[in-house]
Amino acid sequence: PVAPVPKAPRRRVPRAALYAASGVVAVSIAVALVANLVSGTGEDGRRGPAAAAGAVPPSLSASGSVTPSTTTSRSASASPSASPSPSGGTPSASASRRDTAVPPSRPAPASGPPFTVSTTPYYWDSPCDHAFLVDRSPKNVLKPPAQQDAVGWATAYGAVSANRQTVVLTVQGTGPETVVLKDLHVRVVSSEQPLDWDQYVMGNGCGGKVDVAAFDVALDLGDPLAMPIGGQRDFPYSVTESDLEVFHVNAHTSEHDVSWYLELEWSSGGREGTLRVDDHGRPFRTSASKDDSYYAYPLGSDHWELVEEG
Repeated sequence: PVAPVPKAPRRRVPRAALYAASGVVAVSIAVALVANLVSGTGEDGRRGPAAAAGAVPPSLSASGSVTPSTTTSRSASASPSASPSPSGGTPSASASRRDTAVPPSRPAPASGPPFTVSTTPYYWDSPCDHAFLVDRSPKNVLKPPAQQDAVGWATAYGAVSANRQTVVLTVQGTGPETVVLKDLHVRVVSSEQPLDWDQYVMGNGCGGKVDVAAFDVALDLGDPLAMPIGGQRDFPYSVTESDLEVFHVNAHTSEHDVSWYLELEWSSGGREGTLRVDDHGRPFRTSASKDDSYYAYPLGSDHWELVEEG
């Protein structure tokens, strides 16, 4: 058997020596910190990167101030697209909105007449007040149309107003400004021999002719004028968007086949002009009939009947 090895006796360290060693370690750490601080400071006294890394964060300091990095991040997130102002600063929110705001709308440049004209080329108070000349036999002509369908009926047959034609103009402004209608002129395109076509009256048994037109136009004159009749006053007139005018023009001929149109002379503010008024792009056309005979379509009938007069 192996004999046990005797244990070395435990050495006691005096308590005073331990205290002395702890003091040496503390002094060494303090010296190291001072050395770091001194090495991180430049000639101008500003703190370098090494010193900033070892400094106490301001958020933990007693003053409670916000760190520069926090201030920078908040400023960038508030206006990421802000550009420097002319003075070198950052533009305010209101200035930025002013720079990007859409400019107020402005009225478009004035062009064209500031009013509209609605034209009714064939108007009558009663069916016997209007007749058409048609180059077809009665068997090939449909019964008289309603007044609102007269344009389509006349166009389909190439019909021409017989002896007289009442045109209605409805004039209305397109805005609040006042438009002065200075005068109404009659322009003759051509004047030929009357058509030798049959006459078809839009009604029968209506009695005598009733003049409802406000202006009379004698197409047989070399230079016809629109003359006021029935107590109607002459031009000028005025219209606005809320105040319109309706003019009846009663043109007639007993000797010619006349193509004609109207011109409405106007002014508004510093603008003025002349607007042509016709039958949807074509001249109005009125022709005298060959005689006094005509075809009528009596109520309850299913065909045209010839009426001989004088």
